[in-house]
Amino acid sequence: MPAYTGLLRSKLPHTGTTIFTVMSALAAEYGAINLGQGFPDFLCDEKLLSLTDQYARRGFNQYAPMPGLLRLRERIAEKYETLHGMRYHPETEITVTPGGTEALYAAITAVVQEGDEVILFEPCYDSYAPAIELNGGVPVFLPLHGTDYHIQWDEVKQRINKRTRMILLNSPHNPTGAVLGAADMVQLEKLTSGTDIILLSDEVYEHLLFDGRQHQSVMRYPALAERSFVVYSFGKTYHNTGWKMGYCLAPAELMKEFRKVHQYLVFSVNTPYQHAFADWMEDACRYLGLGAFYQQKRDLFLGLLGGSRFQWEPAAGSYFQFVSYKNISEEKDTDFAIRLTKEAGVASVPVSVFYHQGYDARMLRFCFAKKDDTLKAAAERLCRL
Repeated sequence: MPAYTGLLRSKLPHTGTTIFTVMSALAAEYGAINLGQGFPDFLCDEKLLSLTDQYARRGFNQYAPMPGLLRLRERIAEKYETLHGMRYHPETEITVTPGGTEALYAAITAVVQEGDEVILFEPCYDSYAPAIELNGGVPVFLPLHGTDYHIQWDEVKQRINKRTRMILLNSPHNPTGAVLGAADMVQLEKLTSGTDIILLSDEVYEHLLFDGRQHQSVMRYPALAERSFVVYSFGKTYHNTGWKMGYCLAPAELMKEFRKVHQYLVFSVNTPYQHAFADWMEDACRYLGLGAFYQQKRDLFLGLLGGSRFQWEPAAGSYFQFVSYKNISEEKDTDFAIRLTKEAGVASVPVSVFYHQGYDARMLRFCFAKKDDTLKAAAERLCRL
């Protein structure tokens, strides 16, 4: 095909292929164990698979309503009223989306205009800043601090001004595994009180908290909930990230703007899967035990790494673990991650890619949402370094 020769002005001139795609492709090329991209390597429940098949075979294969099936939105509303005591109206305040990333993009697009500033904390998930930039917004990057990757709220206060449109939160946090506490939410309430700042709270790892921690959703705080889009993921909760199913909750006025964008991005979401999830959500035990399930995997992986030269602080949440390789190599993290994939046969993600200026602390992110045998095989290879 002949090359395009016209004038092309990229909206994301500094953006290439995501690191997750790069490392997963490298893992496949070299037959490495993939602890890089965040997805389980085990099946979701067979009964859930059967439900999706049943609904497809019964003919539920055409467009669902734009906001999602009402009975699924009703189950979502019931879940969060039980968990956090906040009642969202299924018809006007909940929208089903094709994964959490589309929900994040639709929320940003709905409210961020040219020149608006959005505060976000890095290291951060790689879709945040491009979504802001594509909508003419200005990402304002603030660092997370210490080995527990906490927010310095005085720094946030100093950066808030009349152009601040949104603060983007993520807890449990990808990539660090950090978790916001009740004191953080109180500080956030104080900083946003009396402002028009909107919050976008990415809570897709809501059930993956360890060592007795409790998820501090913005829903637990009415003064925060009234200004928040809150984003969740069926894929992270039910081990089927490839289905790309999620949802967003927000007060009616915010959700009205959200749906204006959502309807032109995708219109609606996979119909038989929505029916299946509506049935599946009736049993809360299917998600309430996730913290213990993934803590066992975190503890197994770190226990197996005990004889290695890596260093770490155990993740407080999510299914990601940061490790330092300072005792092993002085290479850049991108170079070390590539060599680790090729020579040791274990793929990871270099942490510098989660910083807009590529800050390199010689850290890697491993995903432990894997079968125990996968974690054992990966740890054995890592301990040889």
